[in-house]
Amino acid sequence: MKVFKFGGASLKDAAGVKNVVSILERYRKENLVVVVSAMGKTTNALEAVIAAHAAQNGEAMQHLQTVKENHYAVMRGLFDPQDEVFASVNDTFVEAEWVLEEAPAVDYDYMYDQIICVGELVSSRIVAAYLNKIGLPTQWLDARDIVKTDNTYREGWVNWDKTKENSRKVLETMPAQGGFVLTQGFIGSTSENFTTSLGREGSDYSAAIFSHCLDAEEMVIWKDVPGVLNADPRLFENVVKLDRLSYKEAIEMTYYGAQVIHPKTIKPLQNKSIPLFVKSFLNPEGSGTEISSDTEDTYPPIIVVEKNQALVHISTRDYSFVAEQHMARLFAKLADLRIFVNSMQNTAISFTICVPNVKDRIDSFIRNVNDEFRCKVEEGLELITVRHYNEETIASLKKGKVVLFEERIRNTLQMVVKNVPLIERREVELERAKG
Repeated sequence: MKVFKFGGASLKDAAGVKNVVSILERYRKENLVVVVSAMGKTTNALEAVIAAHAAQNGEAMQHLQTVKENHYAVMRGLFDPQDEVFASVNDTFVEAEWVLEEAPAVDYDYMYDQIICVGELVSSRIVAAYLNKIGLPTQWLDARDIVKTDNTYREGWVNWDKTKENSRKVLETMPAQGGFVLTQGFIGSTSENFTTSLGREGSDYSAAIFSHCLDAEEMVIWKDVPGVLNADPRLFENVVKLDRLSYKEAIEMTYYGAQVIHPKTIKPLQNKSIPLFVKSFLNPEGSGTEISSDTEDTYPPIIVVEKNQALVHISTRDYSFVAEQHMARLFAKLADLRIFVNSMQNTAISFTICVPNVKDRIDSFIRNVNDEFRCKVEEGLELITVRHYNEETIASLKKGKVVLFEERIRNTLQMVVKNVPLIERREVELERAKG
């Protein structure tokens, strides 16, 4: 058993679907579970539907119609007009329309998950139908019948015992019927069968869940890059592909924000020593990157840049020390609001955290601690993390930036920076020269 995962970039149009299917044809004799994401930018488009419904501005159905037309355009490039897949996909969209016909749910995250799942459901319907059409027998599976979570909408925590039980009952018998099994990433369901999602970009994690539950031989993530790179090629020149990574190094990279793999993906694989391969759907013959228990002795500097960060400066109102009881309250509220702390520093009477700049969550955090703490927010920042750093790399990354704070530990450097306008940059350089 192998588990393959294809993301939205590989399925953005009819040509993309055909390319994915051409890759799968190479494995027609294999036992494959194929996990797919929503097509292209569908998740973003559905988020516009959800926001419009919550605002009750009359635009939700219009946004949904655009999403439908995009998918019908893909289907027209793959199927005859009379193909039954059109009815199947339309029925899925009707379920979303039912949600939009009701008043918005009080719980925004609950409403979000009941609509956002449409992207994965229609994408998987289309790919499964096309595989069957060209003679690659494929069984469509609703991931919500397998992956069970708690009631934390938009970031469901997996109930592993129930999910493993469901996997044994369903997935272990389906491959015996022949052909591939095709299902969705990103989604699961509660014990009451309400849809949940596993967090943005969570399809990698879904594939790891299936791999773990099925004791897969290997898992492959197919992306638009040749493998795991030491930096984002959109931001840096002369990046290099890493041929091999240890589980530990991959976990470190994803923890610090590397986008190539979802942060929760590695642990389920490492627990059963299942190797993960990151390969290119644009060059399927390429070697890609292998992530496994076999470790590498040395790595080049690995750079992760997280944009749209904010620094929240927190200080006690009575000038008392920031002590353990203060930290306990602050982190309890951060956890309640699902604000991920990327980096932090503290002094005697103040505490500074670097977090993703999700304004509504930060505002809510400040309101909740305002009785005891003063808070000041700096926006428009970047968090740069360098694994296996050297001084030359650090110096190049600081050019044209002001470093607001910096922290070094063994093998890892983090710095929060802001870009400096050209005029201000010249003034900074003059000050440095004087100093």
